[in-house]
Amino acid sequence: MKKIVLFFLLLSTFVFSQMPDISPVWMNNSQPYIGTIGDKKTEIKVRITVSEQNKKNDQEYFLLGYSVVDNNYAKFEGKLKILKYKDSKKRGTVYGEYELSEEPKGKHSGTFRGKFVFNFKWNPKTEKIESPYIQFTGNWVSYDKTLDYKTDWKTDN
Repeated sequence: MKKIVLFFLLLSTFVFSQMPDISPVWMNNSQPYIGTIGDKKTEIKVRITVSEQNKKNDQEYFLLGYSVVDNNYAKFEGKLKILKYKDSKKRGTVYGEYELSEEPKGKHSGTFRGKFVFNFKWNPKTEKIESPYIQFTGNWVSYDKTLDYKTDWKTDN
């Protein structure tokens, strides 16, 4: 009987444990991520305006936003998925992947795909994230597959 109770207690811990909702983190305090795109290292700004945790998969977030390269402004939607989390007492690191699809408006529309790393300090007194640093690395590929550029953008800290 003790084994059955222990089993159900352990099972309920796994069933009811959930990743905390860190949706605001991806919006970067309403500031754009700054980086580069392509071999010429053209400046890109990426702003995430909406971030919502997936209720069915707490490791996934739905994102809306836009990118700006030169005079090209493009809205996107997509998702970000957490794959791995490393924790020490004072620092944490989250690893994952993202896919953001732009509105199809001509040759300079496509999809961003890649990986991200999110480093932060945890303040146990305030129970808040401090000193967040997020870097996205990957590629942007046009929908017609004629353009493929390396991308790299991060928080401006």
